[in-house]
Amino acid sequence: MDAEKQPLALDTRGYRCPLPVIRLEAVLRSLPEAAQVTVIADDPVAAVDIPHFCHEGGHPVTRLPDRGDACVFLVTRGEKSA
Repeated sequence: MDAEKQPLALDTRGYRCPLPVIRLEAVLRSLPEAAQVTVIADDPVAAVDIPHFCHEGGHPVTRLPDRGDACVFLVTRGEKSA
C-alpha cells in the first residue's frame, strides 16, 4: 500500500453496539494487510469495543483525538482475517 495514501474513513456515528464493530470488521475483511482505517464512533461503548475487537483480531489500533462527542481510532489491518 502506498505510504502516502490517506486511511479509509469509516463513520459509524448514529450506530449503536454492536454495529460499529460489525461495520469495521466488514471493512477490514475487504482490505489488504497494513491498510489503515480511521473509525469515528459516537456510541460510548465503541470506545471499549473497538480496541477490544482490534486487539483480539491482531489489528493495531490507536486512539486519536475525539471529534466532538465521537471517539476516533486509527486501525491498521493485521495479518489475520478480521
